[in-house]
Amino acid sequence: MDTNVSEVVRDSATQGLYDRLEDRCLMRDQKGASDVLYDLIRAGRPLNEIVSEGVRIHAPYTHVPYHERIDDGYPNFVNNDHCLLSARATINLTHMVPSHLSMLPMAQTIWYIPTGLDIWNQKINKAPGHYTRHRGNMTLDEKPPAPVVYWPDQEPAQLTGSLKERLNEWMTLVHRGEVLPAYRHFLGLMQNPAERNDVLAEMCFAGLMDVQDRLLHNRSYTTGHKAYRARSTVELGNALGWDKAHNVIYAGALDIAVGPRWYSTYEVACNYIKMMIEGEALHAVPYGGVSEAELAVLRNREPVNQEEAAELITAILRQGEIETLEVLTRLLKAGKDPRRLIDVTQLAVAQLVLETQDPTAFNMPHHCYEYQNTLAWFYDTFDHPRRLRLLYVAAMFANRVAYHQQGLHEVHPVSVQVPSGANALSAQQLLQRVDQSICALNGAECIGWVQAYCDNVTDKTPLVQTIALAATKLGNDPHNQEIAQCMLMDFGTNRQPDRDKLLLAAAYHTAMHRKYGDPLEPARRFGQALGFAELH
Repeated sequence: MDTNVSEVVRDSATQGLYDRLEDRCLMRDQKGASDVLYDLIRAGRPLNEIVSEGVRIHAPYTHVPYHERIDDGYPNFVNNDHCLLSARATINLTHMVPSHLSMLPMAQTIWYIPTGLDIWNQKINKAPGHYTRHRGNMTLDEKPPAPVVYWPDQEPAQLTGSLKERLNEWMTLVHRGEVLPAYRHFLGLMQNPAERNDVLAEMCFAGLMDVQDRLLHNRSYTTGHKAYRARSTVELGNALGWDKAHNVIYAGALDIAVGPRWYSTYEVACNYIKMMIEGEALHAVPYGGVSEAELAVLRNREPVNQEEAAELITAILRQGEIETLEVLTRLLKAGKDPRRLIDVTQLAVAQLVLETQDPTAFNMPHHCYEYQNTLAWFYDTFDHPRRLRLLYVAAMFANRVAYHQQGLHEVHPVSVQVPSGANALSAQQLLQRVDQSICALNGAECIGWVQAYCDNVTDKTPLVQTIALAATKLGNDPHNQEIAQCMLMDFGTNRQPDRDKLLLAAAYHTAMHRKYGDPLEPARRFGQALGFAELH
């Protein structure tokens, strides 16, 4: 299956298949949409084309008026889209699983799209889908109500001034929640290819700075989703080509300004750096820009040793926000590389994942992990001048998740038990045990087998592939597959000597996170339709 063809002639039969796919998705028909995908695969259609069509189909229907409701005096969360996130996971996982199963991630995305439309009405039980599962309402009737377009697509509008001035005006519109003006101006900003990288960086920055200020006993929060949607926009646009990515921008960039928006944690980061890095007393005057002292810290290149990493991890997991900020600042003042400190925050949050046992209690740890991964990606992708502040946001987010898990009594000792006789097994036999235990949803057993592989086999590439495939097989909400993909990605970039913990966390989370329906059904149907016996 060709995944990289940018322009393939489309005949009437192919167009008919895409028309049928759209119809089945809008009818919330998971099985019918999947059957069309199998026909597209048999017809040799390239992955990028299918991804693009999937985004085109769902883009108008995955926005909401607001990510919170007040219903008879009670605040209720309105969830974020997972369809675009699933497409981003697809273009990454397709290179991580065995080549003959490279379309399985796309199959999971198509399986999900019919359940991911019109979240607003799902939440009030006026539309079928993923968020009505707990009511037993996945298929409301033979002809469900049409999904609602809350924010129609727009034409580009142009701002005047320098790029910095235009980006600042766009950010002001986002901050004020002026959704359509912000979107129109973003489309205008994207029209100049020479400025596009800076525009995309600012969009991702706007997502990363939007993190709530508390978690415990709240049910309404962003959990970093604006950043994940912005990052998906960038990765998908790069993969498809920006001249073919308008629907991706519509699906992703517009949501940045949709409320509520949470900037108090980012404000703490700004003020703390002003005081503790720049040494300036705060006054009741407006501040702006980036100082030379802040930029100088971004040029730090000293590695973080294990003792320093342990100190920061302890502060995040077992102490409070004050201690977390103090340790982080002390390390930065000692010349430690901010990017390498993200390696440490990744390990801290991976530990939170491993300490969680209730399948319903992974929500905060796994979202926080995705934030750490997205921030690392942001550092590696863009040279944004304000990115140091986001390291502080990441550390505070992780510390709040640790407190959240304590409040839920979900901080359990992690005991990795390597099965007896594991060292007598071949690498292939160990990999089989890893896959079997993950798919059996046995978290304790799977981390034992992962550890056994790490103890006995030097080459981790087959293990990464095995965990990625297991994550791809377990479907019904591909946002969960994305968490394993993030952890496996970070295993390849993290420079801490105990980075194997990311492999343990990826396997454990895949086995333990909350499942919906029959989690193996989409993979099983894919295998039966296309003749992959190992998926039956």
